[in-house]
Amino acid sequence: MLIAAGLGACAQSTVIADKSALRTAMASGGGYTLASFYSHGRQTASGEKFNPGDLTAAHRALPFGTRVRVTSLATGRSVMVRVNDRGPYVRGRAIDVSSSAAKMLGITRQGVAKVKLDVVQ
Repeated sequence: MLIAAGLGACAQSTVIADKSALRTAMASGGGYTLASFYSHGRQTASGEKFNPGDLTAAHRALPFGTRVRVTSLATGRSVMVRVNDRGPYVRGRAIDVSSSAAKMLGITRQGVAKVKLDVVQ
């Protein structure tokens, strides 16, 4: 898996077939959205066993297997996650990342963070 701090222009986002899912991925407020993280669960909506050590995420609309670069606006750190679950179900949040992805982003202390999402595959 690709993990980097401040990927910037190194990786270009590609257009996915379902543009409505991409629009859902981004909030309308200033180019950022809210992310949270989770570390408990048994099975994901895709049928995989949940592993908090994997770099995975839950999103309400993006297809399973979609790769998303999540960048914390506070820390500048980025991590590449794979969508394998549905959620979050808290209003205002667009993505839940696994606890290992949250640690890499530096967002575990606050629990919820402003992030930028880039669908890359």
